[in-house]
Amino acid sequence: MTGQLTRIPFALVTVCACVVGSSVLASERAFANCPPRTASPRSATSFQAPLDGTEELQWSAERLSGTLEDGVYSLEGEVIIRQGQREITTRDALYDARTGHFSVATGIEYADPNMKVSGESARIDQDGGAVFEGARFELRATNARGSARRIRATAFGDISLDDVRYTTCPLDQEDWLIKASDIDINQRNGVGTARHARLDFKGVPLLYTPFISFPVGNERKTGFLFPTPGNSTRSGTSLSVPWYWNIAPNYDATFTPTWYAKRGARLDAQFRYLTTVGRGTLQAEYLPDDHQFGTRRALVRFVDRSDFTDSLRLDTEATNVSDSRWFEDFGLGPEGTSVTFLDRYTSLTYLGENWRAVLRAQNFQVIDDSLDPSVRPYTILPQLAISAALPDQPFGLTLGFDLELVHFRHNFDRAPYELPTGWRLDVAPEIRMPLRGPGIYLEPAASFRYTGYKLDDGPFTDDSPSRSAPIFSLDAGLIFERSWGSKRKRLQTLEPRLMYLYVPYREQDHLPNFDTNVADLNLVQLFRTNRFVGADRLADANQLAVGLTSRLIDEATGTEWLAATIGQAYYFDNPRVQVPGEPFRDTGSSDIIAELALRAYGNWNIGMGVQWDPGLTRSEKGDVRIQYKPGVDQVANLGYRFRRDNIEQVEGSLAWPIGERWNAYARMVYSLDDHRSLDQFAGLEYRSCCWRFRLVARHYVSNRSGDTDTSVLLQLELNGLSSVGDDADAFLERSIRGYSPRPATYP
Repeated sequence: MTGQLTRIPFALVTVCACVVGSSVLASERAFANCPPRTASPRSATSFQAPLDGTEELQWSAERLSGTLEDGVYSLEGEVIIRQGQREITTRDALYDARTGHFSVATGIEYADPNMKVSGESARIDQDGGAVFEGARFELRATNARGSARRIRATAFGDISLDDVRYTTCPLDQEDWLIKASDIDINQRNGVGTARHARLDFKGVPLLYTPFISFPVGNERKTGFLFPTPGNSTRSGTSLSVPWYWNIAPNYDATFTPTWYAKRGARLDAQFRYLTTVGRGTLQAEYLPDDHQFGTRRALVRFVDRSDFTDSLRLDTEATNVSDSRWFEDFGLGPEGTSVTFLDRYTSLTYLGENWRAVLRAQNFQVIDDSLDPSVRPYTILPQLAISAALPDQPFGLTLGFDLELVHFRHNFDRAPYELPTGWRLDVAPEIRMPLRGPGIYLEPAASFRYTGYKLDDGPFTDDSPSRSAPIFSLDAGLIFERSWGSKRKRLQTLEPRLMYLYVPYREQDHLPNFDTNVADLNLVQLFRTNRFVGADRLADANQLAVGLTSRLIDEATGTEWLAATIGQAYYFDNPRVQVPGEPFRDTGSSDIIAELALRAYGNWNIGMGVQWDPGLTRSEKGDVRIQYKPGVDQVANLGYRFRRDNIEQVEGSLAWPIGERWNAYARMVYSLDDHRSLDQFAGLEYRSCCWRFRLVARHYVSNRSGDTDTSVLLQLELNGLSSVGDDADAFLERSIRGYSPRPATYP
């Protein structure tokens, strides 16, 4: 009897659901492909048979009856059939030794590490095929479930499902549901097809297709994605229907036709590629005839990063638009009004052990046509920059070297007055002696900076001007520590810092100014050797910068509860070198810079910063930020920032649950100078156990003239499937400081 029950092949189905674009995919894996596990029978009567020399099939039953003459055996009581980690449990089954078939007429349960299946009846043949009638399945990884009138599987992994239903909602709450008349899966080709598939939400059909083809598993597949509706004051109602093209494993493209009620048709295309050395994206957006603008419009953007070796990298980025109003009309908010230039560059970088070399070309497209030519950036073609730092030299010295050779050209055809162009060479060798000990450091440094020009044209009489000067500095600091608090669990530090800087005065009015300006004063700038950014001006200095920092640190966790810093520079000689338009100061000292970061009690955080002019006894700029954040999706922010004669704004933002399933979002940026709101939105989110819906209405300044726009963001997300509408999560994370959406929960 035992010999007649050998070599019984057995295959079952693992049903997995995934989404590519708008399609729900059913992915089946052959039972024999799952990881094996040795099992043993649990009852008195059991037989074992190998499966094509791989895994053994095992079955057991409480009782066995039958005759060899008719070849049919009755397995009675609890029947268990195992293969590796897969197991079928039922009561009473028939085994036909002549055909090698199992048949079950009562309820049957199947389980493996990935899923569970229950059916009203089943048949398993000797070729490894299986048929389940009235089957229901549950996916453990996604908590999804579904049913099919019949599931048929072959030994090769080909699967057919009839009358399929799929959802991630609980049994008594099928808010959304996928229905399909039949689904066929070809495991060998990795392709599935579904016929008459429909997505219902709250009983309302959202999507229907008579036929779809999809990949089995996580492979990409050509096809349509979910459509995206939208609405804005400037463009009207819109509808986008993306189409994804899986060109090759390392190439793909997405085409998104969009119809705007006020503007007409627009086509966006994005091509992505991945090579052995890098990756990149080519993006194009095109309106053949913008009804409001009156002509065709376009945007093209290319980004590439190629790492040829561990040390050699090529970066390229280039963007071009057809007109200056593109970002105002199609931007995401007030940030579109601040786009002044579009950067186009390519740079080749080599990283050595102690040095770096960069070869670069850079150009800008000017978006704001009203900008005076004198403030427009130059075209850089080419630029060579080399920097090196050689530590641990004799006597503990550190040697440094910086070199830049660059050619500047006009970024426009003609200007109302003559502007200089030409070459600039900047060289700065340096020597330092870092002296460090416990709680103390002292670092004297000396360098020499030479900048020379070869001008092609311009208003200067000398076409080869130059400037050179030595730079001496002495940087020193101390760190004092003590235990603090009633239980001495906090560590308080006191960190004074002094830096003396001497740079002799050099008259530089005869030098052009290609790319140099005054840096914003902050605590980092206070201890730099040049208050200008760029090589065209070298600030003279005979000064002492003083700073004091105090921190409060949790000794057990290292958490920094408080950090407070104040600093100022005192001038023994007032600086004389200036860039055009910079006001002269004769105060004997710089402004005072102070910053405070406080992680207050509980979930409160406070940040403050101020730049104070002691001569005029007034603040020049400052900001205050207060945040309450008890959870990742619970945050309230309040802020104030100002810059004298430029900006004075208040800002508030909120992301907060207002019920068991409801969340509220809001933000406002209000200009106290203009007495108007610059950006404001409010939104609601409803979160069910298997779906969530967001509605966000936004009103914002959309161009430099102060015109406003209103838009509405809609998003419906079905857990375990996909989402319909705008990416509201990304918008809320950008707009509300500290907000992160809580991961969706499944039933």
